[in-house]
Amino acid sequence: MENNSTRYNNIRAMLAISKASFRSIIKNPSAVIFSLIFPLVFIVVFGFIKGNTIRLEVGFNPDSDTTSSTYLIFSSLPNIEIRKDLSLNEMEDQLQKGRIDAIVGIEKSENINVVNVITSKASREKGMFVKSVLSNLVDKQNLIYIKQINSQAGVDLQKVSSQMTELRESEVQGREYKMIDFILPGQLGFSILSAGVFGTAFIFFSMRQTLVLKRFFATPIKRSYIILGEAISRLVFQLIGSLIIIILGKYIFGFTLIHGFTTLVEMLLLSAMGLIVFMGFGFVISGIAKSESVIPPLANVITLPQFLLSGTFFPIDAFPGWLQVIGKALPLTYLNDALRKVAFEGAGFADISTQLLVISFWGLFIYIAAIRFFRWE
Repeated sequence: MENNSTRYNNIRAMLAISKASFRSIIKNPSAVIFSLIFPLVFIVVFGFIKGNTIRLEVGFNPDSDTTSSTYLIFSSLPNIEIRKDLSLNEMEDQLQKGRIDAIVGIEKSENINVVNVITSKASREKGMFVKSVLSNLVDKQNLIYIKQINSQAGVDLQKVSSQMTELRESEVQGREYKMIDFILPGQLGFSILSAGVFGTAFIFFSMRQTLVLKRFFATPIKRSYIILGEAISRLVFQLIGSLIIIILGKYIFGFTLIHGFTTLVEMLLLSAMGLIVFMGFGFVISGIAKSESVIPPLANVITLPQFLLSGTFFPIDAFPGWLQVIGKALPLTYLNDALRKVAFEGAGFADISTQLLVISFWGLFIYIAAIRFFRWE
């Protein structure tokens, strides 16, 4: 009976801590600004921006004539990556999901060379750019060849037609990938990282400095329940903020929630997982900081590279290769990627197992460090 009573008192005390902490978070302007206002401002700004990057990923039909001048010139153009690691079926699947921008096939028929380009609504703007590049390339090649033939005495029209190149265009169905489909998950990750690192670091440092933690020790509540109480309050607050961000993005800017409510729940679960991991960074900072003025620079060392290099504002592949290596080592990169795949592609947790594994690895690593550096007094 005594053991059950102790467990009940601990839980009730933990919930009381959560309730009090939640109230303090709501009354804290910086928490509201970083967790909700800043992401919403960026969503509004980028939500009205049209356009995309000009880096193109193109799959070539395995049966294509890779010895043709069209292929050689097109594949050597800057900002174009030829995907050679995919089968035709994989290319078609990637095209519909917007992961590649077009599928190109080059074939020689009896009378004319044919360049087939297939695009998708999921990457319509980039697909149009691919078609424009190929159209210009084909026109220039045809013009050069005709000039060469005309410069010779006696024009053989049959020979001309057999060497001409024709561009044939088609489009497959796919979900339109809008700017908001990239921006909103990034801003959601931005909000989670800010809340987890800055919020946790400041609150536990303040509780230690003001001797609040020491007063808790005079009560029967266990230390683990103190942390759980604070974590629950921050988790509830952040999930409410995430819900607001997603709903506003959906109904104002047309953010894609491919499976509706199910996708919403999956995004919230990912948000909760991300927050738990990022809180670990906050615990480490609160433990090693000697004064409150040290917390912001320490927190910025952790958060700023992730804001800039984890695909929050721009796709990672827009950066130089050496920066991409750094970006792909950061936990926010995998959270942002998982959120986008779940929201737009309808990926399940099994489909984002790599992202979940990396995030979990970061969580394990940072909480080992948190145990080492966290101080109660």
